Amino acid sequence: MRNWRSKIILFFIFLLAATIVCRLIYLQILNRKFYQSQALGQQAGFKEIKGERGEVFFENSSKSHGNFSSDQVNSLAINEDRWLVYVVPKQIKDKDHFVDVLSKSIEDGKESIISKLEKSDSYAVIKKDLSLDDINALKSLKLEGLNFENIPGRYYPEVQLASHVIGFLGGTNNGQYGVEGYYDDILKGKEGIKEEKRGFDSINSEDFSYLNGSDIYLTIDYNIQFQAEFLLKQASKDIDIESGQIIVLKPDSGRILALANFPPFDPNEYSKENNLDIFQNSTIQKVFEPGSVFKPFTMAMALNEGKITPDTIFTDTGSVKIGPDTIYNFNREIYGKRDMSGILEKSINTGAVFLSKLIPHNTFLNYIDKLGFNDRTGIDLQGEVYSKNEIFKTGSDFGFATASFGQGIEMTPIQLAKAFSVFANGGRLVKPYIVEKIVQGQNETKTKPQISEPVISSATVLQVTTMLTNVVERGFGNGAKIQGYYLAGKTGTAEVPIKDKKGYYKDRTVQSFIGFGPSLKPEFLILVKLDNPKVPKSSLSAVPIFKKLAQYIINYWQIPPDY
Repeated sequence: MRNWRSKIILFFIFLLAATIVCRLIYLQILNRKFYQSQALGQQAGFKEIKGERGEVFFENSSKSHGNFSSDQVNSLAINEDRWLVYVVPKQIKDKDHFVDVLSKSIEDGKESIISKLEKSDSYAVIKKDLSLDDINALKSLKLEGLNFENIPGRYYPEVQLASHVIGFLGGTNNGQYGVEGYYDDILKGKEGIKEEKRGFDSINSEDFSYLNGSDIYLTIDYNIQFQAEFLLKQASKDIDIESGQIIVLKPDSGRILALANFPPFDPNEYSKENNLDIFQNSTIQKVFEPGSVFKPFTMAMALNEGKITPDTIFTDTGSVKIGPDTIYNFNREIYGKRDMSGILEKSINTGAVFLSKLIPHNTFLNYIDKLGFNDRTGIDLQGEVYSKNEIFKTGSDFGFATASFGQGIEMTPIQLAKAFSVFANGGRLVKPYIVEKIVQGQNETKTKPQISEPVISSATVLQVTTMLTNVVERGFGNGAKIQGYYLAGKTGTAEVPIKDKKGYYKDRTVQSFIGFGPSLKPEFLILVKLDNPKVPKSSLSAVPIFKKLAQYIINYWQIPPDY
């Protein structure tokens, strides 16, 4: 009997063992993948992530002013995490103690904190835009109900410097204005999925840097930009300009070394600006009538078409009649007999009209097109505008006459600087650009300069350059003269047209100076434009600013003297 019972018990033991083995075979072999995925689901999760926004840097020129130096890099736009402090009011046990301690730590009034706590039981924002040091100090208080949230942020360490160049990252995390706007798609990080493991395999060292946006290195030279903005700020104090712009570029390539606007703004505090016009970059987004700085183009047209030579004599009587209208020189001056250089040296309006009469209208318009005055320059900044000069194109003889000395024709400062490069670059135009290179990980893309075919002949360039050098040596631009160097340039004082009406303001002017140096081997081109300086119309207020900046660049780059 006992033997029978033992066999029965042994049978059930073998049966149980066989069942367990079959179950294990089913779980671990036949259905292994299903249960493995279930286990993995308990150990890992997936999270949407986004790469960091690319950063923006100045990259200063080395002493050779043609090559970049890797140890001279200044940040213009960087990523810096900021923190938000919030409270869950229902978690606070002693509200009076909480408010008393917190108010002393964040320098906020007790009434203000109480007001925020009373708005909601579950969530109340106490303070935004705090640094990690601020957060660590608040954490040390160990206040129950106090919580912290990390918010990725964009920070502009140079504050107002080059603010119109960089623009800003708006509240929707989209770049607006300047480089931030133009290169938004390149700067912004890409979206991806991150696997988060838990338990013993919790460390995940996967590199997601490939999701980061590209870094951008500008052509802007930090030191030249700083000096240009300083000079505009000084002009605001000395002659009360409404606004002003300075452009510095390399005339052989189009690299922008400085693009300064006054007044500037703080891109870190853009939301506090009440006047949205301050965000406009006037160098590329506002047209103006240039005045006498346009005369060298009229001279070049006449020379290039063979209508005159530098020795051609013009007799000025102080005025010239065009149909029913009369054009006068500034202050109704009479200059008598002058050669062609004298027209530019003394900035004679009637001399410019004399030249324009020699040039057929369609030829004049063709040069306007070739010089780029009827189109965007294509500079890599957001929002560039231009004037098609439609009224001028269909104008009368009087319209062409006034256009010859820069009135009745419109352009932006960057268009003017680009066109003037034709005299400093052997008759060829350059396309202005502001980004030197784009870096994504180990990949680097450099901007290639774009240079046009000749617009005017090399002989015309030499003749006009000689005249512009005479303007600085012995003409109205002699205030720009720097001992030991030959510089070429032209002064300009333009009347300001009344908006949406005919005629010009009697008490408003634009004063400018544009030039390059050294004259026969140009290394830099500078445009200084001052809007409505509080000086007499005859003042040459832009000239000394040009001189100071030119002298700074000569010293900075250690350019050898001409004599």
